[in-house]
Amino acid sequence: MIDPIYSPAAGRYESGMKYRRAGRSGILLPEISLGLWHNFGDVNPLANSLAMAHYAFDKGITHFDLANNYGPSYGSAEETFGMIMKKSFAPYRDELFISSKAGYDMWPGPYGNWGSRKYLMASLDQSLRRMNLDYVDLFYSHRYDPETPLEETLQALVDIVRQGKALYVGISRWPLDAAQKAYGYLEAHDIHCLLYQGRYNIFDRQPQEEGILEQAANNGTGFIGFSPLAQGLLTDRYLNGIPEHSRIANGGHLKKEALTPETVSTIAALDKLAKKGGRTLAGMALQWVLADARVSSVIVGASSVEQLSKNVKALDAPALSPEELAEIDSITC
Repeated sequence: MIDPIYSPAAGRYESGMKYRRAGRSGILLPEISLGLWHNFGDVNPLANSLAMAHYAFDKGITHFDLANNYGPSYGSAEETFGMIMKKSFAPYRDELFISSKAGYDMWPGPYGNWGSRKYLMASLDQSLRRMNLDYVDLFYSHRYDPETPLEETLQALVDIVRQGKALYVGISRWPLDAAQKAYGYLEAHDIHCLLYQGRYNIFDRQPQEEGILEQAANNGTGFIGFSPLAQGLLTDRYLNGIPEHSRIANGGHLKKEALTPETVSTIAALDKLAKKGGRTLAGMALQWVLADARVSSVIVGASSVEQLSKNVKALDAPALSPEELAEIDSITC
């Protein structure tokens, strides 16, 4: 049986998805963006990846976030997205906002890692080929490189925009001092830093505590948060042990050592608070990140359409009240 040609939902922009401005720019991002870090690699069924991408776009999710080494294996998430692009999304390219990154280990040898001009340029060329794209909307330096001169990394980003291979650039998980230098250098070269991407959730408040959020806002740069559910800890998944096929059970980045008795107790208290407000724990965790107006979007990962649907529906609930936010703080801080 041949799959029918994909036709997106006619009402995708009336489905309830809200959009936020990315800093001081013309770009509006969906409050929820779809990250392809896990579950889009070559170890995952293409049919499932297609279904999730279709569902996301049908619900007004226009932003798809990738990196060169997302998979597993390295590059395979971009290859999967390239197949989706060719099969389904090509007619709708101008409705999509696609990002990729380079900065972590990608290929052997001295030129496949960190922040050199050679690595960033070569990596983006490879990413474009894998994704069947002429350009990405946003290209990030995935991490700060303390050994490469800052000017080399940043000038590569400037030149990538001037070459037309990316419309915008951003930085991910850069320390505060280096980030300020990046904002200044890019602005001085007429290239605005569109987004800072950082890990941000109820358990990990580093962007807030270190001043990253405030700094980005002061520079007209948006902030996009990843891992809002702490890789599944901020769900009801681990309330009764470690379920089969979970990230901990599968030996992924989330380790069983993270599931201490104290953490389980905190998760249970948060779950109780969420239910009291008629929410799911995952939904409350997403709304907690979005409660900060400086956040432009939150990146969610999903292993199924059902899981993604629950995340999208979380936005239907009322925003968290000041009292609920204070109670979350009392539980976790």
